[in-house]
Amino acid sequence: MNLFEQQDQEFTGRHIGPGAADTKVMLQVIGAESLEGLVDKTIPPDIRMSGKLETPPPVSEYQYLEGLRKLAAKNKICKNYIGMGYHPAILPPVIRRNVFENPGWYTPYTPYQAEIAQGRLECLLTFQTLVSDLTGLPLANASLLDEGTAAAEAMHMCLGSVDKEKSQPTRKFFVDEQIFPQTRDILIGRAGPSGIELVFGDFRNFQPDEGYFGILLQYPDDHGEVRDYRVLTGLAHHKHIPVVMATDLLALTLLTPPGELGADLAVGSAQRFGIPLGYGGPHAAFLAASEQFKRFIPGRIIGVSEDAGGRRALRMALQTREQHIRREKATSNICTAQALLANMSALYAVYHGPDGLKNIALRISLLARGLAKALESRGFRQLNNGYFDTLRVEVSSPDHFRSLAERERLNFRYFPDGTVGVSVNETTTRADIDQIMSVFLNSQEEKAADKFFLDSSLDNIPASLTRKSPYLLHPVFNSHHSETRMMRYIRHLESRDLALNTSMIPLGSCTMKLNSTTELIPLGWPEWADIHPFVPPQQAEGYQQMLQELDQMLQAITGFAACSLQPNSGAQGEYTGLMVIKAYLRDIGEVQRNIVLIPVSAHGTNPASAVMAGMQVITVNCDDAGNIDLNDLESKARANAPSLAALMVTYPSTHGVFEVRIKEICQIIHANGGQVYMDGANLNAQVGLTSPALTGADVCHLNLHKTFAIPHGGGGPGMGPIGVAAHLAAYLPGHPQEKPAREKAIHAVAAAPFSSASILLISYGYIRLLGPEGLRLATAYAILNANYMKALLAPHFQILFAGAHGFCAHEFILDLRPFRSCGVEAEDVAKRLMDYSFHAPTLSFPVPGTLMIEPTESEDKAELDRFCQALIAIRAEIADIESGKSDRKDNPLHNAPHTQADLMANDWSHPYSRQQAAFPLDFLWEHKFWPAVGRLNNTLGDRNLVCTCEPTSSYAD
Repeated sequence: MNLFEQQDQEFTGRHIGPGAADTKVMLQVIGAESLEGLVDKTIPPDIRMSGKLETPPPVSEYQYLEGLRKLAAKNKICKNYIGMGYHPAILPPVIRRNVFENPGWYTPYTPYQAEIAQGRLECLLTFQTLVSDLTGLPLANASLLDEGTAAAEAMHMCLGSVDKEKSQPTRKFFVDEQIFPQTRDILIGRAGPSGIELVFGDFRNFQPDEGYFGILLQYPDDHGEVRDYRVLTGLAHHKHIPVVMATDLLALTLLTPPGELGADLAVGSAQRFGIPLGYGGPHAAFLAASEQFKRFIPGRIIGVSEDAGGRRALRMALQTREQHIRREKATSNICTAQALLANMSALYAVYHGPDGLKNIALRISLLARGLAKALESRGFRQLNNGYFDTLRVEVSSPDHFRSLAERERLNFRYFPDGTVGVSVNETTTRADIDQIMSVFLNSQEEKAADKFFLDSSLDNIPASLTRKSPYLLHPVFNSHHSETRMMRYIRHLESRDLALNTSMIPLGSCTMKLNSTTELIPLGWPEWADIHPFVPPQQAEGYQQMLQELDQMLQAITGFAACSLQPNSGAQGEYTGLMVIKAYLRDIGEVQRNIVLIPVSAHGTNPASAVMAGMQVITVNCDDAGNIDLNDLESKARANAPSLAALMVTYPSTHGVFEVRIKEICQIIHANGGQVYMDGANLNAQVGLTSPALTGADVCHLNLHKTFAIPHGGGGPGMGPIGVAAHLAAYLPGHPQEKPAREKAIHAVAAAPFSSASILLISYGYIRLLGPEGLRLATAYAILNANYMKALLAPHFQILFAGAHGFCAHEFILDLRPFRSCGVEAEDVAKRLMDYSFHAPTLSFPVPGTLMIEPTESEDKAELDRFCQALIAIRAEIADIESGKSDRKDNPLHNAPHTQADLMANDWSHPYSRQQAAFPLDFLWEHKFWPAVGRLNNTLGDRNLVCTCEPTSSYAD
């Protein structure tokens, strides 16, 4: 290799952990002659890829950023007054630098191990409090995907609350016609599989009756008008019909909150709280509800509990709602949230405080009112009576107006009736208002605008809808308004969380790999960050080119004919793939096919997604080796052949094995008229070596936040695009903003055409930087690292499942159930790992009482060794319990994790030393991460659900 080629491929060496010398040692340990030989003995030969991937050659990090700057220049940055739930916002630099650009915030995993996630949990609790206070409703979750899908979740919540004893289930849901068009389209798509009849109309003419199970209203509405819904909510409550309001958090600093207008649920987006537009995302959605819905709220709720020492501690509450437990009985398939964006929005509110937020809202509304007065004084008719930030103005020639506006780089909304929408935002200045006026006047061939005049009148908000109730009274919103205080507060929260900048996070099936700085830097460039999702296509040529190239690269990797980049989580990809299959079956006259076969080992979102898609789930057994039981599969496929729609299969399996008969599995399904849906959670073991298409699958979702390097962000954002075979391509999801519409496309599954478009840049960069050979090597090293750890741990632990040659794929499972005889559970090992400064592997999935370990390709040998040393040391501690050397109840495992407060206490009554508790291995003296709290009391937290910031007195107590 010459020096120039070496430079082009340098990123591969930075992304992959082990170097050449370490690779040689690791291969010797596992008994493989070469990396290629290991792959040959791991992946079945009949599905191996011949030749290399047809993706672009690798580029160096410098070359990549230079090229991306040229691509970014094809995006045209304009002033955006489009609205529709997306508004330019100002991200405070202190949050940009210390959160958005900080791996301590963007690389942690979902806070399942609460003791080492107290900072994120605190921030998400603040987000819940923010949402609860502003909406006037007592409960809120820790963010959803976007406003449109949050509205769909609320619709299903209303349905779930209907009296189950009714002989004729209520199936009608009223939606006011002034709902955002993207929300309308998502609702239509989500309603069909559940048998919900959507009724659209004018809320003023609607008379609720017992045939309805819910109502959805927009506040302010799609036109920007602020309307009083109290009469309707009163009538609805008389009929016991819950009301949902889609709303704007910033507007609620001035407007009467939904809870006070009679709403039972409120949904929306927190994007205005400092989050860049990003051509559609990612942005944290919110959902708030009254007490009666607390057992129905989808997604995650952060609750207050206490630890083993009685100290206040936070955790994810009501975890029995998680899909791995509820499976086909789940009412939602929410898995990935938008935790990083929820945290940023919460910190935006903390930084500005209630007065700062109100001043931002007042300034926006005063500018809108001033513009309205100026327009009215020049003879324009402004149609909104009450409004917060949005005007709707009549113009004589909409096309002429639009050409003038776009020449001035101004984007407005153009309604079907010819009126123009103007949504004022946080970035708008008086000079901007002057420019807007000039465009309006020139469109009418009037004289140039007079200087804009602003007064303090705010009569655009009706007195009956002016907010009088206080909000954000908690000290967290009233203490950190200087940059110094804010910087230290963010650092304090970060210090309570274990992230990838601390140590490896070896979560099976979650692929916590390197999230390269080079891949992430461009997200902050204005050319990518400041593009509204509904701008004209010619203003987003850079985005369009990047998305098209990413689409083509994903097609090459999966072997499929087409992709959709719209699904914004893995579970959303599952749902989308199944809906595409349903649309295809309907189109070919096989509408009766609605049965989905799912192995018992599948991710819990698989059956949950199938039920959401209106399908019936039948489970398929697995054999003792962890493979799908082919006899059971074939029997159930044949028995249900007339109704068989699909098989959902994860490959490699959730047991970490490449099933050698995967092609036969797919053939059985196809022979019985079904389609094969592949869960792409484990695609990190496929890329460049095999592909979903080679195995025989028809559709596969791709977890970009796993295989393709998008950071997990403490629980999100994620992306779940799907790839499909040629016969399914026509049915990929459309969007109401897509022109022309595709005839056979299913309804939108996300609020924006490319959902969280800005983070697609990360996966685009990952593929471009690695190139075909780098992608192949990344997969091979993921397999090598897993087998190396497996070999080190095999003498000490029982390891479940392996392939025909004794190798695993990219992950493996430690069986801890034998230790129950001495009172040790898998959870004890997970908590004890925290004392060794590590996050636990995946706990009790797919087999209860086990740990599933996935090291990824990014971890080097030294880190793999440290983690194995920790587990081996814990095994020795278990041996001490088994032999009676350690007390069966009072031992380091049962008391783990140990906090600094535990060690510094005057009273140390345990039979083991403080050093054994906190520094059991020498490397911890130089590299120690302290859990913020002791082991959580989960039962207490669920019995006494508190999911907003408590009064100050509770902290004092």
